[in-house]
Amino acid sequence: MGPGELEVGLKALGAGLAMIGAFGPGIGIGLLVNGAMNGIGRNPDAAGTIQTNMILGIVFTEAIAIYALVVALIILFVLA
Repeated sequence: MGPGELEVGLKALGAGLAMIGAFGPGIGIGLLVNGAMNGIGRNPDAAGTIQTNMILGIVFTEAIAIYALVVALIILFVLA
């Protein structure tokens, strides 16, 4: 191994481990949409309210995955 190869490999491993944080939001969004579709199916008159709340929940959940991506990018490009 040449100089610095171990450091590059460990940075890539750390970035990959940081992206594990994207699994939780993916599962959460799936469960959220599942619940919203069940609610709309049971009460179609409340579809507008349910859809608005579902979209807000998706946005907040997706923010967690974006934080994981930012941490991975910081590990790859900023840390020396």
